[in-house]
Amino acid sequence: MAKRINNMNELEKALMPTMAKMVDKLAERVYETLNYFLQEYYDDYDPKSYKRQYDFLRSAIKVESKIKGNKVIASVYIDTDSMDNYYNATGEQVAKWANEGTHGGMVTGSKTPRVWDDTMDETVNNGELLKLAVDYLKSKGFSVSIR
Repeated sequence: MAKRINNMNELEKALMPTMAKMVDKLAERVYETLNYFLQEYYDDYDPKSYKRQYDFLRSAIKVESKIKGNKVIASVYIDTDSMDNYYNATGEQVAKWANEGTHGGMVTGSKTPRVWDDTMDETVNNGELLKLAVDYLKSKGFSVSIR
């Protein structure tokens, strides 16, 4: 059934549910990619002097989309506060090292991912999220083109 739209406010209101679902799908893709690189990071190094607690591996968080005014916002992040089992390092420091491609600040392998930067490269910087957004909108009947 066609919906009658008389002004920009009504258009915005009508589009928000579609936008929220699209943003959730995009956030899910970022979350999946972040978890992939967290696993790659863990697979890159086998510690000999300590037993892993796996806090960092399980630190990825995805927050469902919320409509705030005329925006739809979702979050994907590393919960550094949940990582409290490290000796002489904060969760923030562990995440920083992982994004530098090091384990405990030490270079241990040539293929160590840069967890957050690689996630951004594989989702945002390479245009994948834009393509997913366009595909989603097209699947909902919108005519979309990229220039």
